[in-house]
Formats: sequence, C-alpha cells, structure tokens
Amino acid sequence: MIPTNTSITELQFTVKEAANWTNLFKRTSGWFGGDGIFTIPLDGLESAVADTSGKTLVLFSDSLIGEITDGKLDSPFVMINNSVAWMHGAEPIASNISFHWALDEQNAPLSLFIPNTPNSKPGEYFWLGDGFVNQARNNDIYLFGYRITTTGADAFNFKEVGNTLIVLPSGSKPPFEDQRQIDTPFYMDGKPESTGSFGAGILVNTKDAGALRPDGYVYIYGVKGIKKEVMVARVKPKDIEKFDLWKFWDGTSWQSEMKQAASIAERASNELSVTSLEDGRYAMVFQTDGIASTVGLRLSQFPEGPFGPIITIWDASADLSKGKHLISYNAKAHPSLSMPGELLISYNINSFDFFADVEISPNFYRPRFIRLKIGD
Repeated sequence: MIPTNTSITELQFTVKEAANWTNLFKRTSGWFGGDGIFTIPLDGLESAVADTSGKTLVLFSDSLIGEITDGKLDSPFVMINNSVAWMHGAEPIASNISFHWALDEQNAPLSLFIPNTPNSKPGEYFWLGDGFVNQARNNDIYLFGYRITTTGADAFNFKEVGNTLIVLPSGSKPPFEDQRQIDTPFYMDGKPESTGSFGAGILVNTKDAGALRPDGYVYIYGVKGIKKEVMVARVKPKDIEKFDLWKFWDGTSWQSEMKQAASIAERASNELSVTSLEDGRYAMVFQTDGIASTVGLRLSQFPEGPFGPIITIWDASADLSKGKHLISYNAKAHPSLSMPGELLISYNINSFDFFADVEISPNFYRPRFIRLKIGD
C-alpha cells in the first residue's frame, strides 16, 4: 500500500465522547471497576475495521469485585490484580459482554494470572500488558504480564521486577488453568531514567492479521524512564518464544541488543497503542506524560518511526473535575472495535486517594471512551 498522506505533523480529525462504550463499563454487580483494558480480537484480525460477528478478549489489571446499590457500596469489595471480559460482536451492548475472574477455595475472587515462573517470588502479582492471537502458533494468545512487587512506599508503593509472556492455548477459557508462563529478558532494571519493559503495545503487521502494509513482523513497544520514552522490538510471530531472534530498533537499524534500543518518542504512557491508518500512516496513541488530562497522538510513516510531534486529541478535564484526587492515564486505541475511518480510544480514571474515593463514588474507577474520526 502506497501512503496517501505522508505528513507526520498534521492530522485532520474530529473527536467526541463514545458514551455508549463508557456506559458499558459502568456496572453495579460483580466486576465494577478496573484499568488496563487491552482488547484482543480472537479471530486475529487487528485492522481498524470492527468485526460485528467476532469475539474479543478484554484484559484488565487491578479490578474491583462487589455490589453497588443506589450509588454506594452495600458490602465490602475485593480488589484483584487482573481479570478479563469476553465480548461478542463490536457493539457496546451489555448482553454481549461477560466478566471473569478466578475463585479461591472459599469462592472468593482471585486473579486469573498469578506469577509462577522460575524467576517469580511469593507475593508478586501480575499487571497485564498487550497481547495478540498468534496465527503462526496454533492461534494461541500471547500476552505480556508485568511481575509487580509491593515496596511499602507512601506513594506508588509498587515496582515492576520482571517481564513475562503468558500463553493461553487456542480455545482456552477462564480461569485459564492451561496457561503457560515464560520469563523473558525484556525488563530493564536500573536508574529511574533507564528502567523499562516491553509489552506496552503491540502492532501485528502481518497479512493474516489484516495489516494494510504487512511485512510479516509483530512489533512490540516498550516504555522506559521518567521521560516515558518509547522503544520498539520486532520478531516474526512464529519466533515469539525465541528471544534471541528479537531485534530492537536503535534509530538506524534492527539489532539484537535490547539496551541499544532507541527512544522513538517520549512523553508517552506505560500503556499505549500503535495503529495502521487507512491513509498509510501509523498512529501512536497515549496519555501525554503518563498521568495527565490530555490524550496525545503521534504520526509516523513506519512502525519504528520517526514519529512526529504530539497532537492533542482530547482533554479529560471534565472527568477529573468530579473529584479532587482523580487522574487519567494509559490511553490507547482499539482498532478491531473501531468503525472505518475512526479509532475507538479508551483512557483510565483513577485516584490518588483511591480507597476513600471508592467509598464515596465506587463507579469512578473504569475506562472512558472517545471516537476519533480521521479526515475532514
């Protein structure tokens, strides 16, 4: 495909709230809150055309389970570290989505994914990164899990300590008892400016995935440091578990050393997306500066960049005005749930005074959605 628009500095667009999608996740029984929200089309078609008959696996990290009556919690809630939802079709209809988590021996809610790799230690838990259906490996689902430990700090009392590939065999259903977990070398520990990990976003640029300009690779994006610098690796889908075959973009070429990965953008968020647009460009969507009111977008002609300047596409200030401690973060696009010529984009809402705000307004902790229409 020859690009019909090569500008990486300008985007013609209109944007509006997608209230029907936002309301889909405003729930009062069972799952009633979570962040993360990566979406994986189970037919493997990642292109920006909604499949009205397909199924989608939705990934959440920290999730809330409980009951809400008249806008207030009517019993103690449970927080688990990850959960999922199944969606049928691409319409935000409550009857088309179901939420799932594991249960312990007392039938209390439990995370679906708990670290059990050789490098894992007791007490660690998973937050989830992006994932995809690997059509080159029996349609198994590959997704990233970040091993997290609690630090005891007053603020941000958590730290990533490792990077894991979680493999769900084709046809696997919650609670995914047949999952495999593989330690990867794709966590960079060190000083604040150099600590990072891969799995923040995935672009499956293959013909089988419906890519507009397929080159046969899956691109895995990472984020590091206090500047929220974006890095990118790529590998053939069939070689996803052969970590020595992964290549990292150093700004000039693809090479084997992860620590030589170049910064292809900065001021991004720990979760993001890179999507192939119909005009031949690639759009990176993120929360500007990680935690901020604005959703940003950068354009490129290639998956590895260079990416142009930040184009602000949305201001979430109206959501944040509903509580003095609220924050927005981790915006990303969902191309397989998007209409032609549009991108459906989510961002998360959280609070610096989380447990107090859950008691006051338990429905605040959930994704919000917007529709970005590209073109005049």
